[in-house]
Amino acid sequence: MNEHSLIVPRRARYYTLGTPSEQVQDLWIVCHGYGQLARYFLRHFAVLDNGNTLIVAPEALSRFYLDGFSGRVGATWMTKEDRFSEIEDQASYLNLLLQEQLMQLPENVRVTVLGFSQGGATVSRWLATESIKIHRLILWAASFPEDIDFTTGKAAFTNLPVAMVYGTQDEFITPETLERKQQLMAQLGIVPRVYTFEGGHTLHPETLQLVNEQL
Repeated sequence: MNEHSLIVPRRARYYTLGTPSEQVQDLWIVCHGYGQLARYFLRHFAVLDNGNTLIVAPEALSRFYLDGFSGRVGATWMTKEDRFSEIEDQASYLNLLLQEQLMQLPENVRVTVLGFSQGGATVSRWLATESIKIHRLILWAASFPEDIDFTTGKAAFTNLPVAMVYGTQDEFITPETLERKQQLMAQLGIVPRVYTFEGGHTLHPETLQLVNEQL
């Protein structure tokens, strides 16, 4: 049995808060976590919708029923199956999305990339493998991926302000996982600013505002 693959065109869905214009000073690309949908995830960023900010939430390309064979639907960025192809497809998707947004915005717009949970690993891989100019990276309740190429990926994070944010009651964040993430980041020269809030595996509007003001 031989395995083959085809590159096919397909539709990728994304949602926005704000309107592209010459007045936009900040562009945010925000990637949701496992089992979420972009339109609901984007609601967490309403606090940033100030008339000078455009927030774009791409939705992962694979969707599935969250419970059984019907009902609520979620999306996932990748699984262990054919993961390298999925990583490449993600990068192509996010590159195209970013380019499309930048074409509609002033040249000096500030670009912030935020990844929540599984979306944090997704954006980290994307930035490590592509020559993309962004200004800030926010990893929220996210696991920094161990399969990043530390040879080529280091340049992508040089002098890039990075924030690591998590809730103190997040069941997925333990002292051991936190230490491991920081060790991986250190190999890339990343010393993140760490923010915490009282809460679990979720976003937190007040902390989001604080990171936006300080990072």
